Amino acid sequence: GTMTAALLEQYRERIRTELDRVVDFWLKYSHDKEQSGFFNCLGKDGKVYDELKYVWLQGRQVWMYSRLYRTMERFHRPEILDAAKSGAAFLQKFARVQASSGPGKCAFCLTRDGRAVKVQRTIFSECFYVMAMDELSRITQDKEMQVKLLVKLVDSIYFMVRCQMFCPCSPQADAESMMDRLIFWVQTDSSDLGRPQLPGDPPINSMAVPMMLLCLVDQLTEGRTDVAEKYKDLSGWCVEQILQHIQRDGKAILENVTLNGKELPGCQGRLQNPGHALEAGWFLLQYALKKEDAQLQKTAVDKFMEIPFHTGWDKQHGGLFYFLDVDGHCPTQLEWNMKLWWPHCEALIAYLMAYSHSREPLLLDRFKQIYDYTFSHFSDEEHGEWFGYLSRKGEVVLDFKGGSFKGFFHVPRCLYMCEKLLDGLLERQDS
Repeated sequence: GTMTAALLEQYRERIRTELDRVVDFWLKYSHDKEQSGFFNCLGKDGKVYDELKYVWLQGRQVWMYSRLYRTMERFHRPEILDAAKSGAAFLQKFARVQASSGPGKCAFCLTRDGRAVKVQRTIFSECFYVMAMDELSRITQDKEMQVKLLVKLVDSIYFMVRCQMFCPCSPQADAESMMDRLIFWVQTDSSDLGRPQLPGDPPINSMAVPMMLLCLVDQLTEGRTDVAEKYKDLSGWCVEQILQHIQRDGKAILENVTLNGKELPGCQGRLQNPGHALEAGWFLLQYALKKEDAQLQKTAVDKFMEIPFHTGWDKQHGGLFYFLDVDGHCPTQLEWNMKLWWPHCEALIAYLMAYSHSREPLLLDRFKQIYDYTFSHFSDEEHGEWFGYLSRKGEVVLDFKGGSFKGFFHVPRCLYMCEKLLDGLLERQDS
């Protein structure tokens, strides 16, 4: 017990220090003080190498700042709240792309001054827009932003009437409105995504979609019983969809399956993403703990943590592979054997959450193994923040700190959640 407590305290101190360094890095280098919003493309030393602004990363950064400000005393600082508000205002002003048929999707990326550059035929820009607006609403109580949004409402009244569009007047209402559209796209009609169904490309259940919606339900329903009632059926549907990815007689987690939970042919059907499965594991465990569902708790750990860890861990060089083929073929993704930052972040959360619940020593051993690799390979002692892309042998291949996929999210979310979990474990050790 004493040795375990000392080890947990050691982890907490390192993680706490690392979180402070990561937050300081983004506060120092990513804020666009002229146009508002955030620069996403930051070099190893924080220099901006491209001014494009990626909507899903803008939303993630607003969410992360807001969550830190709301739930951690040392981050309850004016500059963090101001950054969250500025980022949200930028999103509300520029993220949506006007469409002649009605309210359009969110752009994928924007110019520095907010002009749309690209729209993706997926739901993820909208998902992180929802997360950002809901979390910010919990600290602003919406009042301050309502005045600005009412002005915006008057300015765009002609567009709204013409498109029969309702423009919500608060971040929370904005979040729920966008969430309702996401549900419609996923469960009823996806044609607004601009992705026509072709005869040779049957619909699939991609694990990313139910995972993301389950994450949003968790976000929107925290402390709000009326909203929880509204989305209770959706959360159950998401869990069912995720569980369909347990394949091969319970021995594999596959990234894509058919809509009725069968294996797909070819490379698409054989694809495994160990980091994604581990992330699904802690999403499921979090849900199962709230529901007091012991069987789902066991499934989350045994299937969505242990299987992807055993299959995904590189026994020769350490670290988690990015992609694998369940039948042992070489995956077609060129980066398949690289070691990326975010799967290791998800693995740290998953195993520490599982250990926090069960106190099973094996789960702490797993956490230690991932922790030792992650902190010795990704963290940049010189400039701060983490490198994101390593070779199979663990050498830095791409040395930037932010890009179109890596922003202020996976690293700080991991550190934040692990610090909270360690706080809880150490408090229970003392009591």
